[in-house]
Amino acid sequence: MSVNTPSNSVPSSTSRFQVHVINEGHGSGAAVGDGADPPHYEETSFGDEAQNRLRISFRPGNQECYDNFLQNGDSAKTDTTFHAYDSHTNTYYLQTFGHNTMDAVPKIEYYRNTGSVSGPKVNRPSLLEIHEQLAKNVTVAPGSADRVANGDGMPGDEQAENKEEDTAGVVKFGWVKGVLVRCMLNIWGVMLFIRLSWIVGEAGIGLGVIIIGLAVTVTAITGLSTSAIATNGYVRGGGAYYLISRSLGPEFGGSIGLIFAFANAVAVAMYVVGFAETVVDLLKESDSMMVDPTNDIRIIGSITVVILLGISVAGMEWEAKAQVILLVILLIAIANFFIGTVIPSNNEKRSRGFFNYQASIFAENFGPSFTKGEGFFSVFAIFFPAATGILAGANISGDLEDPQDAIPRGTMLAIFITTVAYIGVAICVAACVVRDATGSINDTIVSGMNCNGSAACGLGYDFSRCQHEPCQYGLMNNFQVMSMVSGFGPLITAGIFSATLSSALASLVSAPKVFQALCKDNIFKGLQFFAKGYGKNNEPLRGYFLTFVIAMAFILIAELNVIAPIISNFFLASYALINFSCFHASYAKSPGWRPAYGIYNMWVSLFGAILCCAVMFVINWWAAVITYVIELSLYIYVTYKKPDVNWGSSTQALSYVSALDNALELTTVEDHVKNFRPQCIVLTGGPMARPALLDITHAFTKNSGLCICCEVFVGPRKLCVKEMNSGMAKKQAWLIKNKIKAFYAAVAADCFRDGVRSLLQASGLGRMKPNTLVIGYKKNWRKAPLSEIENYVGIIHDAFDFEIGVVIVRISQGFDISPVLQVQDELEKLEQERLALEAAIKDNEREEGKGGIRGLFQKAGKLNITKPAPKKEGNINTIQSMHVGELNQKLVEASAQFKKKQGKGTIDVWWLFDDGGLTLLIPYILTLRKKWKDCKLRIYVGGKINRIEEEKISMASLLSKFRIKFADIHIIGDINIKPNKESWKVFEEMIEPYRLHESHKDLTTAEKLKRESPWKITDAELEAVKEKSYRQVRLNELLQEHSRAANLIVLSLPVARKGSISDLLYMAWLDILTRNLPPVLLVRGNHKNVLTFYS
Repeated sequence: MSVNTPSNSVPSSTSRFQVHVINEGHGSGAAVGDGADPPHYEETSFGDEAQNRLRISFRPGNQECYDNFLQNGDSAKTDTTFHAYDSHTNTYYLQTFGHNTMDAVPKIEYYRNTGSVSGPKVNRPSLLEIHEQLAKNVTVAPGSADRVANGDGMPGDEQAENKEEDTAGVVKFGWVKGVLVRCMLNIWGVMLFIRLSWIVGEAGIGLGVIIIGLAVTVTAITGLSTSAIATNGYVRGGGAYYLISRSLGPEFGGSIGLIFAFANAVAVAMYVVGFAETVVDLLKESDSMMVDPTNDIRIIGSITVVILLGISVAGMEWEAKAQVILLVILLIAIANFFIGTVIPSNNEKRSRGFFNYQASIFAENFGPSFTKGEGFFSVFAIFFPAATGILAGANISGDLEDPQDAIPRGTMLAIFITTVAYIGVAICVAACVVRDATGSINDTIVSGMNCNGSAACGLGYDFSRCQHEPCQYGLMNNFQVMSMVSGFGPLITAGIFSATLSSALASLVSAPKVFQALCKDNIFKGLQFFAKGYGKNNEPLRGYFLTFVIAMAFILIAELNVIAPIISNFFLASYALINFSCFHASYAKSPGWRPAYGIYNMWVSLFGAILCCAVMFVINWWAAVITYVIELSLYIYVTYKKPDVNWGSSTQALSYVSALDNALELTTVEDHVKNFRPQCIVLTGGPMARPALLDITHAFTKNSGLCICCEVFVGPRKLCVKEMNSGMAKKQAWLIKNKIKAFYAAVAADCFRDGVRSLLQASGLGRMKPNTLVIGYKKNWRKAPLSEIENYVGIIHDAFDFEIGVVIVRISQGFDISPVLQVQDELEKLEQERLALEAAIKDNEREEGKGGIRGLFQKAGKLNITKPAPKKEGNINTIQSMHVGELNQKLVEASAQFKKKQGKGTIDVWWLFDDGGLTLLIPYILTLRKKWKDCKLRIYVGGKINRIEEEKISMASLLSKFRIKFADIHIIGDINIKPNKESWKVFEEMIEPYRLHESHKDLTTAEKLKRESPWKITDAELEAVKEKSYRQVRLNELLQEHSRAANLIVLSLPVARKGSISDLLYMAWLDILTRNLPPVLLVRGNHKNVLTFYS
């Protein structure tokens, strides 16, 4: 655990730092403390240090710390005694388990996100730091000892320090106050006291319980899915929106989040209207109406929502206290109702239909009795909003102490308690009160009257006139039945007030919280204004006022039965997506899906999602259609905008699984010539460096074949790998941004050829492996080092060795625009710094000279402007001297030539050698593309002068069998004649610097020249392949004659036989063959069929 120096010889040092030493002796601490030899360990890679790891260094005067170092095997508790520092080598050692190691123990800080409010993120030592040798002569920063000793990283690491937000004064709730209370209050909303009796009157006890059970089935399954999602990682604010967006991605989350926030805002209006209805009924009884029932509801509702807004704006703590008080009142009111059912009824209550528990009433009310216009699903639509409060706790997830524990426990318990209460109240009220009653104590039966099975008649009352004229009492007519039945009526009124106001308050808090979370993610750019929070709890005050405006608009409708169905579909859509999220995450089989709450099933969640969708259409089909249209429109909008977020959604996981399954399935499919497609490796380097090469390749691989842009980093592996890894994401992002359907791949290698060889062998996956290598023509081959030419020609040989086709592309200006990009980067940096300097000057001017010129220089220093100024001036001079706009204009234009529509013209195909058909297939695919569709194919093939017509007919027949359309066929019969002297002279001048001319020397001198310059072209080689050289020069003459005006020339690539043709001669062939021509594709397939005329 210590350094390898005696304890009494270590001088004090200001750079030493404290480490925690752990005893490895397991009880042998006393022996060690008495000076006995340390225990012998098996030799390890640490060598002699293994025997000395318990020797400890201490400063003079600190012997007492050493004496107390090891006690009962516990780790030492020291101040500034022990040092992980070697005075001989100045090498620091980072100690975790008592070994000289930098490895860090597992800690939660390593797994936090940057800027986490629960604590700072700490960076563990990188693999490079652990794998590479320890640095020498490292100066240890003061105060870094604890961080290093605990494995938090290396001294001197520049870690981003994440300042934890000041949590002082922030209100956080537990599972009872934060979830259980809120859910119970929201579920026990307006329906419990003023609609449940009407629902059971319409549907009867049997169907009423089924209605409650169906609603609870939906909410219970949704509750299980919510619990699973909420326990699969840390949950922040946003409730249902947060759960859906982080599970299914921003497209679903953004669309449903907006709908869900709006539904909660409308729910405020529903609960407030329910409250106002009760107040208006009380005003009727006391004959104190202000205007009329409808306008009174509007007035009272408006005043109420203003008061609720004030409570909400006051803060979550006040709102929570109000919720607890309201829950107590609500529980007393429910208990008061059950007590009232057993208190003997009086004549007035009997006349209003209340007879205590009666078997005859229970039997009569068991079946349904729907009035005109009502049915099972219309009644269900009225009741379902009563079950929508299950997300009241989840909606304030950001204000919970432990959302992962609170949401499942509070939500599921609230569903159970409220379900029991709903069923109990429904059965009890239907067993005590008849459906219709007149309210007149004189409507008693007369002797000899036939009751016809009427329960009220059997109990002495005649309510038969209710069949012919409207009555005001009974389950079907009186919304205040529970108040009449209760032991003390005003308590029910208080309960109604409590239930409606608490639900309204919960929705008024939920809507802005969900909306704020949605706006913070900036999915909808125009809503960023509402993301701002205020105070310690980050209260969304702007969201509160927006919710207030929406609620006021719906309060003016003043009809509860109209408002309730509106939000039913919105809530059901949210529940459907929550259930689908749980199913989708499970189905994707992502290793990251590990919910702590295990009581869920993916298929049950899927059933819940389908059930929600079905219920939406059953309740109100046109409202369901509108909901889906709105959701689909928002989904399309978010998908089109492509927000720059990455939440690791299950959609991503399923995409991976689907791609993997398809790739594996593809391996079982045997190759067939009809399904052949060019799958290309393109040696572009960085894809932005050679855009024209990538564009022409993409033209014949887009939507049909694989395209991999490859780059080889040559040099020291450590530097290459670092540079390679740092640019991977950027270069792939460039491809995506430019809508190029290609992959980016890179390798680090000792030489260029080795890297390409690795790519040719290892690129691709399964059947999706490259079969064609695309490279740019090496325009500077005559000035390039010999090693570059050897590598260039070598990769062509390697491709043929691996049976991979080769395409060499040549354009007049060349492909590499790196110099232009470099200049552009420099200009952009200069422009940014100019703008930053102007901003600094403006800020300084605003300060009215307080800081003077010194303040300006300080700001310039912070912006890194002042120091690099001389360097930038040099760059400016360089740029000006280059005359960028003049010298590089042609290069820039050439780099974009394949992006443009080609217009009417021709693609000339010189199919001189049969390579399996790739030379013909590539231009045919090009003609299918939008940019090339106006170009016609002209086919040129070699033939005999005396058989031109026959060979033309034969070729036309072959092309028709291949179903390839062409404009014309030309048979070239004079390919093999000698080129003219001028053309041959150009070729000879081209190769002259590389010739050995050994035939003019004596044998000894010739052999010496060959040994000294084996790469040069010998006279013997040139003579052996003279006919082939003639052919390349002659072909250029023919190309100049026939294809000078073509948009593109596709030409059979000559093959250099290994060991026979030198690299420089082959490069000369390629040069003279494609000289002074339009863009040329030299193509050579792997001589396996890629075309067929069989069906």
